[in-house]
This record gives sequence, structure tokens and C-alpha cells, in this order.
Amino acid sequence: MEGRSIDAIWNRGLARGRSSYRGRVARWKSKRWHIAQSSVAAAVAWLIASEVLGHDVPVFAAVAAVVSLGTSYGQRLRRVVEVTVGVALGVFLADLLVATLGAGWWQLGVVVGLAMSVALLLDGGTMLLSQAAIQGVFVVGLLPGAGASLTRWTDALVGGAVALAAATLVPSAPLRRPREQAAVVLRKQAELLRGAADVILDGDAERGLELLADARSTDPLVRELKAAADEGMAVVASSPFRVRHGPGIRRMVDMVSPMDRAIRSTRVLMRQVAVAAYHRRPVPASYAALANDLAHAVDVVAAELDAHQVPVAARSFLVRVGLDTGRVERSPEMTGDVVLAQLRSIVVDLLMLTGMDQLEATDALPPPPR
Repeated sequence: MEGRSIDAIWNRGLARGRSSYRGRVARWKSKRWHIAQSSVAAAVAWLIASEVLGHDVPVFAAVAAVVSLGTSYGQRLRRVVEVTVGVALGVFLADLLVATLGAGWWQLGVVVGLAMSVALLLDGGTMLLSQAAIQGVFVVGLLPGAGASLTRWTDALVGGAVALAAATLVPSAPLRRPREQAAVVLRKQAELLRGAADVILDGDAERGLELLADARSTDPLVRELKAAADEGMAVVASSPFRVRHGPGIRRMVDMVSPMDRAIRSTRVLMRQVAVAAYHRRPVPASYAALANDLAHAVDVVAAELDAHQVPVAARSFLVRVGLDTGRVERSPEMTGDVVLAQLRSIVVDLLMLTGMDQLEATDALPPPPR
């Protein structure tokens, strides 16, 4: 018995380790473009400063390029400007004070205070303030000497300029990712709806609880969708070469809210189905048919998004399911009524994905059965 327990612990540890490794690899893959872009930008900034301008050790050119680009697309152009100005400001003020006052502990304090004060007076953000202070510390503490003041200042400008040019070059993957992640969310929803239909028919309480747990684990999928949509908008905002993708990305951003509501409604549906199965409360078999039909409609929406199309073809399927919700028989149990209400709510949320507004989607459904 003890041996089996040790083996089980060992196997769980291995599984967790493999999962952690896969997660780290996936994270690296999602950031590999940023890594490559920062690497090339640092090298190009150093090359320009050293070979074109003749600077011996253009450290600040590479530093400004790498820090400006960062590892995300959000507010990238603003970050490039703030970091460039911050680095240039910190380096310039530090060089100026070192040339007049020398280098030491109190001079360092003066440089930091002056750099942050000027950054605030320029209405700079957190990035500008921190970079101005940090680069001032760097100059006073590690690279004192008045002879290279203009050199270090122009190095910072070169690095910022290279980062600004690099920021406009982005791959197409962040523009595809919102649709791909939306399809992932929808396929999970279709899977849950089919599971709900099975539990309604066979009354398997254990299966119902498993599906409920699965439904409660969908929040990360929706968060990833929101992050992907935000990243897509940031790409469109930062790159003039991707402006034409703006309308499509904005449509995906508009879809996040109704998709989130549809998933939440599906979660409530799974809870009601699980409760009905556990307490052996009957739910009409026609509600299972509705859930299956709705799952098919969700699959159509996912397929259209995968094909980079606005999901209008799925509208007719969803409207038909909505009409059917007004034709089915009334449940003898309140739990059944809640199941039907949640199915209708999901239909409304999904109709909004096809371009309908809230009122149009609601009006597309007939009154519930009496």
C-alpha cells in the first residue's frame, strides 16, 4: 500500500513537472517574436551608434532599444517615447551634473531627484520617471566622466529611434489569435451543451457534476480571449502596416462581452442540469434536443470565426433554436424552467455575436411556453 502511495505521488510530481515544462515552452513561443525583435533592435542600435556615429561603447543605445520594446504590444508606442525621453533625460542631466559637480553619493541623489522632478514637470508617466532616475544612477555610479556626455545622450536617442522603427513591424499572429481563441471558447461551450443534453436524458448525476466542474474552469479561456483581443487592438494601434485590420479586430473586441455572458449562462445551465440529475428531478427530453441544436449552432459560429468570417451564417440556426424554445412543453419542475430560461439566454448572447444588438436578439425569440 505504501509503495503504491509513493508511486502515485511520484507520478503526480512527474505529471506536474511535464505540465509546468509545457507551460514554460508555450510562454516562450508566445514571446519569441518579442525576444527576436529586441535582440535585433539592440544589435542594430549598437551598430548604428558605433559604426555610423563612431561611438566606442554605445551601451545606452542598446539599453534604450530593449527597454522600449518590452514584451507586450500594449501601449507600445507610448512606452517607446517615454523610455527614450526618460533615458535621454537621465543621461543628459547626469552627464551635465557630473561635468560640473563630479561623481559621488550626494551627486547621485541630486541627479535622481532632479531627473524625476523634470520628468514630472514634463507630465511623464511611470516609465519615464523610472528610466530617467535609473539611467542617471547608471551614469553617475558606473560611467562618470564628462567627455562622453553628448555621446551617451545621442546613444539613447539612437536606441529609441531604432525601437520606434521596430515597433511598427509586427507579425500577423496577434491579429489571428483573437479569432482562434474565440473558436476555442465556443468549442468548449458546444462540448458543455452536448454534455448537458446527455445528462438531461440519462440523469447521470456524477457526469453532471463533472461537467459543472468543467464549466467552472472556463474563466481562463475567456480571460485569454480578452487578452488576445486587447493585444490585437494594440498591434493595430502601434503599426501603420496593420491599420486595415482595425475593423475586424474591433468586431472581435465587441464579441468578448456577449461571449463571456454566453459562457456564464452555460455555467448556470450546467449547475441546474447537475442539480436536477442529483435530485432526480425530471427535465423534458425536448430541452435536451434544444441543447444539442444549440451546440450545433455554436459549432457553426466557431467554424466561421476560424475561417476569418463574420458569423452571420449561424444566425439562421440560432433563430431556429430560439423559435423552438417557444414551442416546447412546459416543465413540471422549476429546475426545468430555469434550464429553458438559460438556453434562451444563451441564444440571445450568441445572436449578438452574429451582429444583432441586445434588443434585436431578444425580439428574435418568441415568448416562453405557458
